[in-house]
Amino acid sequence: MMFGFEPDAAQCARAGCRETATASVVWRNPRIHTPDRRKVWLACPDHVSYLEGFLASRGFPVVVAAGVVDGSGVELPEAAA
Repeated sequence: MMFGFEPDAAQCARAGCRETATASVVWRNPRIHTPDRRKVWLACPDHVSYLEGFLASRGFPVVVAAGVVDGSGVELPEAAA
């Protein structure tokens, strides 16, 4: 528990959103992460496209997976040039 707050369910990563996450936005920054590294942002239905677009606009390889996953089995495309 952190500061008296412990969520009952996985929460959306969008700033200020406390909705339950239903998808995992899996990504990596190719400038600092090795090809086998995966980062995961959890998202509610309202913020999946926002979070995916935010990362894709920076040229990061990104994939949306249904449900809450750790990203280990997700294949990412090559980074945009």
